[in-house]
Amino acid sequence: MKLLIALLSLCVLAGGCRKGMMNQGKVKPLAEEDFFKDGSGARPIPAHTVARGHLNKDERFFSGLIGDRLVTTIPMPLTPELLQRGRERYDIYCAVCHSRTGDGNGMIVQRGFPRPPSLHEPRLREAPAGHFFDVMTQGYGVMYSYGSRVEPQDRWAIVAYIRALQLSQHATTNEAPPDERAKLKASPR
Repeated sequence: MKLLIALLSLCVLAGGCRKGMMNQGKVKPLAEEDFFKDGSGARPIPAHTVARGHLNKDERFFSGLIGDRLVTTIPMPLTPELLQRGRERYDIYCAVCHSRTGDGNGMIVQRGFPRPPSLHEPRLREAPAGHFFDVMTQGYGVMYSYGSRVEPQDRWAIVAYIRALQLSQHATTNEAPPDERAKLKASPR
């Protein structure tokens, strides 16, 4: 009886050892395949295919360009929330090299890496907003691209914050509202 139960168990177990599921016909990505004339199992992506959620119709917003010219203004409304988001993203991605004030003396620079330009240089204060967006997207010099790390709306938020940093370091008392101007003139520096 024990022998019969053991044989039956062995038959049941052996019946489950088929390799049909493991050895089924399939095409592995980028493997050679004789089904298609070009010998490739992977089919080329049709022209003008757009990944879901990446239509990116607004050229100004997604590239910082209009045609081949850099945009001069930020293509989204400036709000306190946008500036706050820009500050958070700047502190995460940019401050390590450019410093929190934008002078180009961040912690990485203090440890021996090449110094980036100060964001307060006249040429960068006068640069169009699209310049900063493009540099973040494409990289520049030893700065690598942040295009895959920082979403476009966050890149524009960083641009807005950079403009606020530049303004904070180069604003004059005459640019302040009249009620604040009196306070500024009265306070000792």
